[in-house]
Amino acid sequence: MNALTQTKLPLWLALLLTLAMVVIVRESALLLCQWAGIEKAANIVGLVAMFVILVVWRLLKGLPEWITRASNLLLVDSGFAFLPVSAGAGILLFELGDEFWGVMLTMVISTLIPLWGLAILANRWLSSSADNKSSTGLTTPKVSDKSE
Repeated sequence: MNALTQTKLPLWLALLLTLAMVVIVRESALLLCQWAGIEKAANIVGLVAMFVILVVWRLLKGLPEWITRASNLLLVDSGFAFLPVSAGAGILLFELGDEFWGVMLTMVISTLIPLWGLAILANRWLSSSADNKSSTGLTTPKVSDKSE
């Protein structure tokens, strides 16, 4: 099983296909949540559905290279979308008064622990996929592990 399958699509077409896939999954989740009466959960349902779709796709066929290229380009530029929200949240944090340090500690802990766990899982997954490729004759550079 290849993690990435090679296809020759122009970048503009890859971007359109990726955006179309995101919009279709999100709108389908919105319709499903409206039908179930939980409209406010549409974004998280769409996010989980997209994650499941991509994981199953990767396990069955391998992700195409165009989706990786397009998503990397889109994710680099999407950081600007969160800038106004972050600035507003920063301003509101200073209005908390005595609760400021408790809220900051909660935010740091709730961010760092999941990121730490995700980093460990990603390192194990990348290490095992590198080992599997080397045992099948495909040569890839080994991901360094701090525990060695």
